[in-house]
Amino acid sequence: MIANRPLSKLPIGEAYHRAARRIGRFDARLLLEHVCGSTRADLIARPERPMSVAQAQRFEELTARRAAAEPLAYLLGSAWFCGLEFIVSPAVLIPRPETERLVELAALKAQAMPPGRAPRIADLGTGSGIVAITLARRCPQAMLTATELSADALEVARANAARHEASIRFLQGDWYAPLVGERFHLIVSNPPYIAAGDPHLERDGLPFEPPQALSDGIIGGDGLLCIRHLVTSAPRHLEPGGWLLLEHGYDQAAKVRKLLEETGFQKIASWQDEAGIERVSGGVLA
Repeated sequence: MIANRPLSKLPIGEAYHRAARRIGRFDARLLLEHVCGSTRADLIARPERPMSVAQAQRFEELTARRAAAEPLAYLLGSAWFCGLEFIVSPAVLIPRPETERLVELAALKAQAMPPGRAPRIADLGTGSGIVAITLARRCPQAMLTATELSADALEVARANAARHEASIRFLQGDWYAPLVGERFHLIVSNPPYIAAGDPHLERDGLPFEPPQALSDGIIGGDGLLCIRHLVTSAPRHLEPGGWLLLEHGYDQAAKVRKLLEETGFQKIASWQDEAGIERVSGGVLA
């Protein structure tokens, strides 16, 4: 606990240094800025600025949570993706840089469609809405639909769409379930793909993220249950010549390509993220 000084007189500089010893300088500074509305310049030029009691208590609470490995994005309530700031909560996954590859590829496919055509794009399992919203901004001519099973996640996605003035039709339901009878020129998804029991689920803050968005929960499985459904059901929802693009695990590209081939897709390929890992696979429906 912050001690040895009345909370109402605790300077921001002293609070920062105490927190930095527990959680690191960068995280301590961001939490201090979040709680006190201060800036890095304030911390340098006015380290003696006192915190209020409420600010000191809140800062101590967030510092303790960060020290217990809770992700910084949940403590701040936001995260950045493709140059945009998004609202996040424990109801949704925290945006990750590798998902930017999925967005880049989807935008290229949409922009390559004939001029004057409004491509219909579906983002399945949208979570916080980052993929659909970024695509809506990059492809303003497109008609975006996003599905999500979690009502709490949909609330976050709608708030993010309003924040970024993105026109998206949000539907609650499991994957394709709300899209009966509908077809699209492009379907994208970043589904759960970590195998249940994988030790990665216990590290790097993942225990704080929604488990249903990380893994299919099948003990002894390969993490591909959701991807199999997305691939095998896609022909009922794609226009001829339409693309399916899926993010997947670092070691799943070959298996996903095989699923696409067995389902009748063509021009099947996998694309690497910036770390050189095959992170997205897809194909076109003949």
